[in-house]
Amino acid sequence: MPPLPPPYAGSRGRCVLSFAAARDRCFSRRFLNAGLRPLAVPLPGPDPDPATTVHIWVPARPPRNPLLLLHGFGASATWQWAPYLRPLIAAGFDPIVPDLVFFGASYTRLPDRSEAFQASTIKAAMEAIGVSRFGLVGVSYGGFVGYQMAAMFPEAVERVAMVCAGVCLEEKDLAEGLFPVAGVGEAAAMLVPRQPEELRRLVRLTFVHPPLIMPSCFLWDYIKVMGSDHIQEKTDLLYTLINGRQLSNLPKLTQPTLIIWGEQDRVFPMELAHRLNWHLEGNSRLVVMKNAGHAINLEKPKEVCRNIIEFFKEPAAEASNGEKV
Repeated sequence: MPPLPPPYAGSRGRCVLSFAAARDRCFSRRFLNAGLRPLAVPLPGPDPDPATTVHIWVPARPPRNPLLLLHGFGASATWQWAPYLRPLIAAGFDPIVPDLVFFGASYTRLPDRSEAFQASTIKAAMEAIGVSRFGLVGVSYGGFVGYQMAAMFPEAVERVAMVCAGVCLEEKDLAEGLFPVAGVGEAAAMLVPRQPEELRRLVRLTFVHPPLIMPSCFLWDYIKVMGSDHIQEKTDLLYTLINGRQLSNLPKLTQPTLIIWGEQDRVFPMELAHRLNWHLEGNSRLVVMKNAGHAINLEKPKEVCRNIIEFFKEPAAEASNGEKV
């Protein structure tokens, strides 16, 4: 994509026309055209006023085969799940797609920043829309939240698919060089970019085939439209996620679990995929996709979606340990 000439490029390289806002509207239309509608679900806090609001896309009719889709760090849920809606619906699933707290239009006044709080919040939102049992797919950070949901609410979560979700990481892994960052602060700067160069680094790290040209005006526009809200809160989420994390404290899921990973993931390297498969002791299956990185849900949406559909349709006894490349 070539740099934009005037009058499209504004001061500091920012775009006068917002392509990020236009793309955001396009994704929302795709959700509406797929038969989903947006809801703002208020959840009570310690006082009578709602302490938390979850923005969630739900089927227009009561779901018969609900599948909860949890997004990762980055833009709102619509940006990460739009390619999956029609294939999942055609396969007989009813996608339910929330924005996690501090992403999109979801927000809380409460101080808790743990993935357990996120899990409890999404579970409460599911109860509020009348869904008591469901399958679950979590991408990256959404996988951390989904793993907690499955561990905390096994009576509600029937099956789990984890997509490049490094839940088995330990804080010491950063210092020992497993990741491209050496500490939580550097991880936060990368995953919550505030400058075009930080966003370029993130895109180049997460995609095997990133765009060759990323004009600063487009990157400034994206940061302003999709990445400028709740920066401190998102940073706090990362600190809470990583600080003091130990594999010995991670519960083992009882539900059949599908693990999908990009072979060239540099955010959460393959070591973490194997750790998770070993940790679940025969209750999981690992699918490794070649020529894919951390953003596998965007680089390989057809392949990821096909594996998700096959997994959630197969008999429980077939979800066994193993590895598929």
